[in-house]
This record gives sequence, structure tokens and C-alpha cells, in this order.
Amino acid sequence: MASGIVVSMKCKNAFEQIRRQKMHRYIILAIRGERQIEVEIVGPRDANYENFLEDLRKGGPEECRYAVYDYAYYHQCQGASSTCLKEKLFLMLWCPVQAKIKDKMLYSSSFAALKKDFIGVQKCIQATEMDEACRECVEDQLRSLDRD
Repeated sequence: MASGIVVSMKCKNAFEQIRRQKMHRYIILAIRGERQIEVEIVGPRDANYENFLEDLRKGGPEECRYAVYDYAYYHQCQGASSTCLKEKLFLMLWCPVQAKIKDKMLYSSSFAALKKDFIGVQKCIQATEMDEACRECVEDQLRSLDRD
């Protein structure tokens, strides 16, 4: 990668545990010492979106993070009276406005490594403020991928 950051095997395994096995609701990832992306927090399957946002910001108001979330919502197809459950994986780059420029650049330039390794993600989202990471904003972006 251009940034020299690599995705650890633990990250890849945790991603597959979400995607294939539905073991976790989300994972929070951070760049650590040996210039690799590591799993920081694993969200249990019964965790909600508020738990996710809380964990995303646990590092502090100046800390960037990555996250993968298995988002579930109900969708009503056009002309149908019933709804169906949809689940979509999204990958988020969280770079708060208060973060150091160097960290923002490092996380942004390493985002491509995650996109390449995390096959099966339906949407990549970049957020700098809570209104970009909130449930409503994310759900709108995921619903925009639905076919009626």
C-alpha cells in the first residue's frame, strides 16, 4: 500500500466472522505500532447502533478509526404488502474534525487496503462528524442501494 500499512490477519478473520458466520455486529479497527491495522473492539451480535457509535469514539475526540458494521433493516418492496429483513455490510472511515492532520492522512491513505481485503462490503462511508455517522444518515445511504 502507498501508506505502508497492512491489514492484520486478525482483522481479516474478524471480518469473515461478521460476513459469513454472523458472529459479531461490528468491529472497530485502529492503526497500531507495527504499521498495521488491528482489531480494537468487537461488538457482540446483540449490540445496537448506539453501542457502535460509543465504541467508535472510545479512543477520544481526536482519534481516527475504521469500522465494519453488519446493518439490518426492514425494506418494503414496491407493490408488496410485506417487508423483508435486509442486512448490509458497510465499512466506515471515522476521521473526526479534531483529529491531527497527520492521522487523517494516514487513515485516509490506508483506507484502500481495507477496501481491497474486505470483499463483500456493500458501502464505504467516510465520516468526520456525528451527523455523517448517525443511524439515519447511514441507513439512507444503504437504502439508496436497494432496488424497489
